[in-house]
Amino acid sequence: MTQHSETIRWGIVGVGRFGRIHAKALHGMRGVEVVAICNRNAEKLASASVDLAVEATFADYRELLADRSLDAVSITTHWQDHHEIALAALAAGKHVLLEKPMAASTEECLRVVDAARAASGKFMVAHICRFDPRVTLAKRAIDEGRIGRVVSMHAKRNLPKAPGWLRLDKTSPLMGDGVHDADLMMWLSGRVPTRVYSRYVRFGDFKYPEVGWAMLEFGNDAVGVVETNWGLPENTPTVIDAKLEVVGTDGMLTIDCSATGLTVLDSRGPKMQDTDYWPEQNGYLVGVIHNELSYFVDCIRKDQQPNVIIPEEAARAVSVMETAEQSAESGQPVEFRDPCAAVG
Repeated sequence: MTQHSETIRWGIVGVGRFGRIHAKALHGMRGVEVVAICNRNAEKLASASVDLAVEATFADYRELLADRSLDAVSITTHWQDHHEIALAALAAGKHVLLEKPMAASTEECLRVVDAARAASGKFMVAHICRFDPRVTLAKRAIDEGRIGRVVSMHAKRNLPKAPGWLRLDKTSPLMGDGVHDADLMMWLSGRVPTRVYSRYVRFGDFKYPEVGWAMLEFGNDAVGVVETNWGLPENTPTVIDAKLEVVGTDGMLTIDCSATGLTVLDSRGPKMQDTDYWPEQNGYLVGVIHNELSYFVDCIRKDQQPNVIIPEEAARAVSVMETAEQSAESGQPVEFRDPCAAVG
Protein backbone atom coordinates (compact mmCIF):
# COMPACT_ATOMS: atom_id res chain seq x y z
CA MET A 1 0.00 0.00 0.00
CA THR A 2 1.14 3.54 -0.74
CA GLN A 3 0.82 6.63 1.35
CA HIS A 4 -2.74 7.94 1.59
CA SER A 5 -2.78 11.53 0.36
CA GLU A 6 -6.49 11.99 -0.37
CA THR A 7 -9.35 12.60 2.05
CA ILE A 8 -9.90 9.56 4.27
CA ARG A 9 -13.56 8.56 4.09
CA TRP A 10 -14.68 7.19 7.45
CA GLY A 11 -17.62 5.14 8.68
CA ILE A 12 -18.84 4.67 12.25
CA VAL A 13 -20.42 1.36 13.24
CA GLY A 14 -22.40 2.02 16.41
CA VAL A 15 -23.53 5.58 17.13
CA GLY A 16 -24.25 5.44 20.81
CA ARG A 17 -22.31 7.72 23.14
CA PHE A 18 -18.85 6.59 22.09
CA GLY A 19 -19.61 6.40 18.39
CA ARG A 20 -20.67 10.03 18.52
CA ILE A 21 -17.48 10.92 20.39
CA HIS A 22 -15.42 9.32 17.63
CA ALA A 23 -17.41 11.12 14.95
CA LYS A 24 -17.13 14.52 16.60
CA ALA A 25 -13.39 14.11 17.15
CA LEU A 26 -12.89 13.06 13.52
CA HIS A 27 -14.93 16.04 12.31
CA GLY A 28 -12.16 18.29 13.57
CA MET A 29 -9.37 16.60 11.61
CA ARG A 30 -8.17 17.94 8.30
CA GLY A 31 -8.37 15.42 5.48
CA VAL A 32 -10.88 13.15 7.23
CA GLU A 33 -14.58 13.00 6.44
CA VAL A 34 -17.17 10.96 8.33
CA VAL A 35 -19.48 9.93 5.49
CA ALA A 36 -21.47 6.96 6.83
CA ILE A 37 -22.90 5.73 10.13
CA CYS A 38 -24.58 2.52 11.21
CA ASN A 39 -26.81 1.51 14.09
CA ARG A 40 -29.44 -1.19 14.62
CA ASN A 41 -31.68 1.20 16.53
CA ALA A 42 -33.56 3.28 13.94
CA GLU A 43 -34.31 6.10 16.37
CA LYS A 44 -30.67 6.47 17.44
CA LEU A 45 -29.55 6.27 13.83
CA ALA A 46 -31.92 9.05 12.73
CA SER A 47 -30.90 11.26 15.66
CA ALA A 48 -27.19 10.74 15.00
CA SER A 49 -27.65 11.49 11.31
CA VAL A 50 -28.98 14.93 12.20
CA ASP A 51 -26.55 15.64 15.04
CA LEU A 52 -23.49 14.54 13.08
CA ALA A 53 -24.65 15.87 9.70
CA VAL A 54 -24.09 12.49 8.03
CA GLU A 55 -26.59 11.51 5.35
CA ALA A 56 -25.54 7.93 4.56
CA THR A 57 -27.10 5.71 7.23
CA PHE A 58 -27.24 1.93 7.54
CA ALA A 59 -29.06 -0.43 9.87
CA ASP A 60 -26.79 -3.33 8.89
CA TYR A 61 -23.02 -2.98 9.22
CA ARG A 62 -22.52 -5.32 6.26
CA GLU A 63 -24.13 -2.78 3.98
CA LEU A 64 -21.86 -0.03 5.29
CA LEU A 65 -18.77 -2.21 4.76
CA ALA A 66 -19.87 -2.97 1.21
CA ASP A 67 -19.32 0.70 0.31
CA ARG A 68 -16.00 0.55 -1.55
CA SER A 69 -15.49 4.30 -1.21
CA LEU A 70 -15.04 3.94 2.57
CA ASP A 71 -11.41 3.81 3.67
CA ALA A 72 -11.71 3.37 7.42
CA VAL A 73 -14.22 2.46 10.13
CA SER A 74 -14.53 2.96 13.85
CA ILE A 75 -16.26 0.04 15.58
CA THR A 76 -17.93 1.48 18.66
CA THR A 77 -20.68 -1.08 19.29
CA HIS A 78 -21.28 -3.18 22.40
CA TRP A 79 -18.10 -5.16 23.03
CA GLN A 80 -19.93 -8.46 22.61
CA ASP A 81 -20.32 -7.59 18.90
CA HIS A 82 -16.71 -6.50 18.30
CA HIS A 83 -15.43 -9.86 17.07
CA GLU A 84 -17.96 -10.36 14.29
CA ILE A 85 -17.84 -6.80 12.99
CA ALA A 86 -14.04 -6.49 13.20
CA LEU A 87 -13.53 -9.68 11.19
CA ALA A 88 -15.95 -8.44 8.54
CA ALA A 89 -14.33 -4.99 8.37
CA LEU A 90 -10.83 -6.42 8.03
CA ALA A 91 -12.02 -8.84 5.35
CA ALA A 92 -13.54 -5.88 3.49
CA GLY A 93 -10.11 -4.24 3.34
CA LYS A 94 -10.95 -1.32 5.64
CA HIS A 95 -8.62 0.34 8.12
CA VAL A 96 -10.17 -0.59 11.46
CA LEU A 97 -10.15 1.28 14.77
CA LEU A 98 -11.82 -1.04 17.28
CA GLU A 99 -12.93 0.22 20.67
CA LYS A 100 -11.83 -1.68 23.74
CA PRO A 101 -12.31 -4.29 25.10
CA MET A 102 -11.09 -6.02 21.94
CA ALA A 103 -13.71 -8.79 22.05
CA ALA A 104 -15.86 -10.82 24.42
CA SER A 105 -13.37 -13.64 25.05
CA THR A 106 -9.74 -14.57 24.64
CA GLU A 107 -10.64 -16.93 21.81
CA GLU A 108 -12.45 -14.19 19.91
CA CYS A 109 -9.54 -11.80 20.48
CA LEU A 110 -7.06 -14.27 19.02
CA ARG A 111 -9.18 -14.68 15.90
CA VAL A 112 -9.15 -10.92 15.45
CA VAL A 113 -5.37 -10.87 15.99
CA ASP A 114 -4.94 -13.47 13.24
CA ALA A 115 -7.25 -11.56 10.89
CA ALA A 116 -5.42 -8.27 11.53
CA ARG A 117 -2.08 -9.88 10.65
CA ALA A 118 -3.44 -11.04 7.31
CA ALA A 119 -5.43 -7.89 6.48
CA SER A 120 -4.46 -5.20 3.99
CA GLY A 121 -5.77 -2.38 6.18
CA LYS A 122 -4.33 -0.93 9.36
CA PHE A 123 -5.77 -2.15 12.66
CA MET A 124 -5.69 -0.77 16.21
CA VAL A 125 -7.64 -1.32 19.41
CA ALA A 126 -8.49 2.03 20.99
CA HIS A 127 -6.84 1.77 24.41
CA ILE A 128 -7.15 5.50 24.97
CA CYS A 129 -5.01 5.65 28.13
CA ARG A 130 -1.86 4.91 26.14
CA PHE A 131 -2.38 8.24 24.37
CA ASP A 132 -2.71 10.25 27.59
CA PRO A 133 0.41 12.48 27.99
CA ARG A 134 0.48 11.76 31.72
CA VAL A 135 0.74 8.05 31.03
CA THR A 136 3.29 8.33 28.24
CA LEU A 137 5.51 10.56 30.36
CA ALA A 138 5.29 8.01 33.19
CA LYS A 139 6.24 5.26 30.76
CA ARG A 140 9.29 7.26 29.69
CA ALA A 141 10.36 7.83 33.30
CA ILE A 142 10.11 4.10 34.04
CA ASP A 143 11.97 3.16 30.86
CA GLU A 144 14.73 5.61 31.79
CA GLY A 145 15.16 3.79 35.09
CA ARG A 146 14.20 6.77 37.22
CA ILE A 147 12.22 4.74 39.76
CA GLY A 148 14.18 1.51 39.46
CA ARG A 149 12.48 -1.85 39.00
CA VAL A 150 8.70 -1.77 39.39
CA VAL A 151 7.61 -3.74 42.47
CA SER A 152 4.11 -2.45 43.30
CA MET A 153 1.22 -0.86 41.43
CA HIS A 154 -2.23 0.25 42.56
CA ALA A 155 -4.89 1.59 40.22
CA LYS A 156 -8.41 2.80 40.87
CA ARG A 157 -10.93 3.71 38.20
CA ASN A 158 -14.23 4.41 39.94
CA LEU A 159 -17.47 5.96 38.72
CA PRO A 160 -20.49 7.65 40.31
CA LYS A 161 -23.73 5.67 40.18
CA ALA A 162 -25.25 7.70 37.34
CA PRO A 163 -22.81 6.62 34.61
CA GLY A 164 -21.85 3.37 36.33
CA TRP A 165 -25.31 1.89 36.69
CA LEU A 166 -26.05 2.49 33.01
CA ARG A 167 -23.33 -0.08 32.19
CA LEU A 168 -23.83 -2.80 34.79
CA ASP A 169 -26.24 -4.84 32.69
CA LYS A 170 -23.78 -4.71 29.78
CA THR A 171 -20.34 -5.35 31.27
CA SER A 172 -18.52 -5.79 34.56
CA PRO A 173 -16.42 -3.03 36.11
CA LEU A 174 -13.28 -5.15 35.77
CA MET A 175 -13.76 -5.81 32.07
CA GLY A 176 -15.24 -2.39 31.32
CA ASP A 177 -12.69 -0.24 33.14
CA GLY A 178 -10.20 -2.55 34.84
CA VAL A 179 -9.00 -3.64 31.41
CA HIS A 180 -7.43 -0.17 31.08
CA ASP A 181 -5.34 -0.61 34.20
CA ALA A 182 -4.40 -4.23 33.53
CA ASP A 183 -3.07 -3.07 30.17
CA LEU A 184 -1.22 -0.11 31.70
CA MET A 185 0.38 -2.25 34.41
CA MET A 186 1.74 -4.67 31.82
CA TRP A 187 2.86 -1.83 29.55
CA LEU A 188 4.57 0.20 32.27
CA SER A 189 6.27 -2.74 33.98
CA GLY A 190 7.08 -4.73 30.85
CA ARG A 191 5.71 -7.81 32.65
CA VAL A 192 2.85 -10.26 32.22
CA PRO A 193 0.97 -11.55 35.31
CA THR A 194 1.54 -15.09 36.47
CA ARG A 195 -1.50 -15.34 38.77
CA VAL A 196 -4.70 -13.37 39.36
CA TYR A 197 -6.90 -13.21 42.47
CA SER A 198 -10.15 -11.23 42.37
CA ARG A 199 -13.22 -10.43 44.42
CA TYR A 200 -16.59 -8.94 43.53
CA VAL A 201 -19.02 -7.10 45.82
CA ARG A 202 -22.65 -6.70 44.80
CA PHE A 203 -25.19 -4.36 46.39
CA GLY A 204 -27.69 -3.85 43.55
CA ASP A 205 -29.82 -5.88 41.18
CA PHE A 206 -27.77 -5.56 38.02
CA LYS A 207 -26.34 -8.36 35.90
CA TYR A 208 -22.83 -7.56 37.11
CA PRO A 209 -21.61 -6.58 40.61
CA GLU A 210 -20.79 -2.94 41.24
CA VAL A 211 -17.37 -3.50 42.82
CA GLY A 212 -14.48 -5.52 41.48
CA TRP A 213 -10.93 -5.82 42.80
CA ALA A 214 -8.15 -7.83 41.17
CA MET A 215 -4.64 -8.58 42.42
CA LEU A 216 -2.17 -9.32 39.65
CA GLU A 217 0.95 -11.23 40.69
CA PHE A 218 4.02 -10.76 38.49
CA GLY A 219 6.03 -13.73 39.73
CA ASN A 220 7.35 -13.24 43.25
CA ASP A 221 8.79 -9.75 42.83
CA ALA A 222 5.94 -7.46 41.73
CA VAL A 223 2.24 -7.06 42.38
CA GLY A 224 -0.55 -4.86 41.04
CA VAL A 225 -4.00 -4.11 42.42
CA VAL A 226 -6.86 -3.04 40.16
CA GLU A 227 -9.79 -1.36 41.92
CA THR A 228 -13.09 -0.69 40.13
CA ASN A 229 -16.27 0.61 41.74
CA TRP A 230 -19.23 1.76 39.68
CA GLY A 231 -21.34 2.74 42.67
CA LEU A 232 -19.84 5.93 44.09
CA PRO A 233 -22.36 8.42 45.51
CA GLU A 234 -24.29 10.53 43.01
CA ASN A 235 -22.75 13.72 44.37
CA THR A 236 -19.16 12.54 43.82
CA PRO A 237 -17.47 15.60 42.31
CA THR A 238 -15.09 13.72 40.00
CA VAL A 239 -16.02 12.71 36.45
CA ILE A 240 -14.03 9.51 37.02
CA ASP A 241 -12.03 8.82 40.16
CA ALA A 242 -8.92 7.43 38.49
CA LYS A 243 -5.38 7.23 39.81
CA LEU A 244 -2.42 4.92 39.21
CA GLU A 245 0.49 4.68 41.65
CA VAL A 246 3.65 2.86 40.60
CA VAL A 247 6.35 2.11 43.18
CA GLY A 248 9.83 1.04 42.18
CA THR A 249 12.97 0.03 44.02
CA ASP A 250 14.37 3.57 43.71
CA GLY A 251 11.31 5.82 43.56
CA MET A 252 7.65 6.12 42.70
CA LEU A 253 5.25 7.98 40.44
CA THR A 254 1.57 8.82 40.52
CA ILE A 255 -0.73 9.43 37.55
CA ASP A 256 -3.74 11.35 38.84
CA CYS A 257 -6.63 11.51 36.38
CA SER A 258 -9.21 12.50 38.98
CA ALA A 259 -8.36 16.19 39.29
CA THR A 260 -9.23 17.88 36.01
CA GLY A 261 -8.35 21.45 36.97
CA LEU A 262 -11.89 22.79 36.48
CA THR A 263 -14.71 22.50 39.02
CA VAL A 264 -18.12 24.07 38.48
CA LEU A 265 -20.28 24.70 41.56
CA ASP A 266 -23.99 25.10 40.84
CA SER A 267 -27.27 24.23 42.56
CA ARG A 268 -26.47 20.52 42.27
CA GLY A 269 -23.12 20.88 44.04
CA PRO A 270 -19.50 20.87 42.82
CA LYS A 271 -18.65 18.85 39.73
CA MET A 272 -15.32 18.56 37.95
CA GLN A 273 -15.44 18.98 34.19
CA ASP A 274 -13.56 16.81 31.72
CA THR A 275 -10.55 18.73 30.45
CA ASP A 276 -8.50 15.70 29.42
CA TYR A 277 -10.24 12.94 27.49
CA TRP A 278 -12.69 14.59 25.06
CA PRO A 279 -13.51 18.16 26.05
CA GLU A 280 -15.13 20.34 23.41
CA GLN A 281 -13.20 23.42 22.36
CA ASN A 282 -14.15 25.81 19.56
CA GLY A 283 -16.69 23.33 18.22
CA TYR A 284 -14.32 20.33 18.13
CA LEU A 285 -13.43 17.52 20.51
CA VAL A 286 -9.82 17.75 21.65
CA GLY A 287 -7.76 15.98 24.30
CA VAL A 288 -6.69 12.35 24.52
CA ILE A 289 -9.37 11.09 22.10
CA HIS A 290 -7.95 13.47 19.49
CA ASN A 291 -4.42 12.17 20.20
CA GLU A 292 -5.58 8.60 19.68
CA LEU A 293 -7.60 9.15 16.51
CA SER A 294 -5.06 11.47 14.91
CA TYR A 295 -2.33 8.89 15.56
CA PHE A 296 -4.35 6.23 13.73
CA VAL A 297 -5.07 8.64 10.88
CA ASP A 298 -1.34 9.38 10.64
CA CYS A 299 -0.58 5.64 10.45
CA ILE A 300 -3.00 5.35 7.53
CA ARG A 301 -1.43 8.31 5.74
CA LYS A 302 2.12 7.06 6.24
CA ASP A 303 1.24 3.41 5.52
CA GLN A 304 2.63 2.35 8.91
CA GLN A 305 1.31 -0.30 11.26
CA PRO A 306 0.25 1.24 14.61
CA ASN A 307 2.69 0.28 17.36
CA VAL A 308 1.64 2.34 20.37
CA ILE A 309 -0.53 -0.67 21.10
CA ILE A 310 -0.43 -3.85 19.05
CA PRO A 311 -3.25 -6.41 18.70
CA GLU A 312 -1.56 -9.00 20.90
CA GLU A 313 -1.37 -6.52 23.80
CA ALA A 314 -5.06 -5.69 23.52
CA ALA A 315 -5.91 -9.40 23.47
CA ARG A 316 -3.72 -10.03 26.51
CA ALA A 317 -5.50 -7.30 28.51
CA VAL A 318 -8.87 -8.95 27.84
CA SER A 319 -7.43 -12.33 28.83
CA VAL A 320 -6.14 -10.97 32.16
CA MET A 321 -9.55 -9.53 33.01
CA GLU A 322 -11.26 -12.72 31.86
CA THR A 323 -9.02 -14.60 34.29
CA ALA A 324 -9.91 -12.06 36.99
CA GLU A 325 -13.61 -12.74 36.46
CA GLN A 326 -12.98 -16.48 36.69
CA SER A 327 -11.19 -15.92 39.99
CA ALA A 328 -14.00 -13.74 41.35
CA GLU A 329 -16.55 -16.42 40.49
CA SER A 330 -14.55 -19.25 42.08
CA GLY A 331 -13.17 -17.28 45.01
CA GLN A 332 -9.73 -18.73 44.31
CA PRO A 333 -6.52 -17.46 42.66
CA VAL A 334 -6.18 -18.49 39.02
CA GLU A 335 -2.89 -19.04 37.18
CA PHE A 336 -2.59 -16.78 34.14
CA ARG A 337 -1.49 -18.41 30.92
CA ASP A 338 -0.50 -15.80 28.36
CA PRO A 339 -2.44 -16.59 25.17
CA CYS A 340 -0.04 -14.45 23.14
CA ALA A 341 3.22 -15.86 24.50
CA ALA A 342 4.03 -17.56 21.23
CA VAL A 343 3.16 -14.58 19.02
CA GLY A 344 4.47 -11.50 20.86
